Amino acid sequence: MQTMQAVWLENQVLSMHQNAPIPVPVEGEALVQVNLAGICATDLEMVRGYYPFTGIPGHEFVGQVVQAPGNASWIGQRVVGEINLTCGECRQCRAGRASHCEQRNTLGIRGCNGVFAEFLNIPCRNLHRVPASVTDEAAVFTEPLAAALEIQQQIHIHPEDRVLLVGAGRLGQLIAQSLALTGCNLSVVVRHALHQQLLAQRGIKTLIEEHVELKLWDIVVEATGSDSGFNLARQAVRPRGTIILKSTFAGNSEINLSSLVVDEIQLIGSRCGPFAPALRLLQHKHVQPEPLITARYPLSDALAAFKHANQPGVLKIILDVGATAGIKAS
Repeated sequence: MQTMQAVWLENQVLSMHQNAPIPVPVEGEALVQVNLAGICATDLEMVRGYYPFTGIPGHEFVGQVVQAPGNASWIGQRVVGEINLTCGECRQCRAGRASHCEQRNTLGIRGCNGVFAEFLNIPCRNLHRVPASVTDEAAVFTEPLAAALEIQQQIHIHPEDRVLLVGAGRLGQLIAQSLALTGCNLSVVVRHALHQQLLAQRGIKTLIEEHVELKLWDIVVEATGSDSGFNLARQAVRPRGTIILKSTFAGNSEINLSSLVVDEIQLIGSRCGPFAPALRLLQHKHVQPEPLITARYPLSDALAAFKHANQPGVLKIILDVGATAGIKAS
């Protein structure tokens, strides 16, 4: 049995496994050698108990296909992958809502090992080829950028809409860049100077929480993963406005449902999104995520990388996996 190095999550504790078994793909699956993997807020919340999971965490990656039984055309391809593993047969899948498959597993979150390892097993139908002009450093952002684009899949944003984004962290920066492409009247609530500087370089307006005008905004996107972020969003949205929730975090929140009814607020949860448009935006450099990388760590230093990612104001921490197991393409 061939083995690999991998991060392991169990009982909300991270550890390093030096001899995790390398998965063996069957027909319809691909074995991907991971190049880079990104630590996101959901990964941090998994350690805090967001979802009970034992296994290899992580779901943002770019890598190279080294084995693909029955699908030789994938071998050698540089790829990213959608995180929901679906059945294709349930009511949700048949209705075109595969991300809500009744039998779904999710990379590094639910029922399936993730990407913080030298190798990853994933269905070929989940893969997307990365254009040659897109660097690994940009491609590793495909999944969170797709999640940012899901907002525009769910609602139509008009150029005259007043849109407030609460949160300018890892995901918030990508949401801001993608929303700015709509031409809407966008402002972003920021707390950290670096976050403000990155948005200013893109010509995106920022403001501090104390300067947010209340009951003004047509659309408010909450991307802080905190009760205070939702409370600000609720105060900022106008009657009959829309709040988009992009945060997944451990714990429960208290919400005044009566006020949502009285003000006729539309509340929309927003999760995974479309990969193909995300890759096109990266290919044409309409979204440029590379400046969001705060630091890179080798996989062997993943525990230190997680500690760094937990620090306030830190943006994207990348695991530079550089698999060394030596499996040959076949």
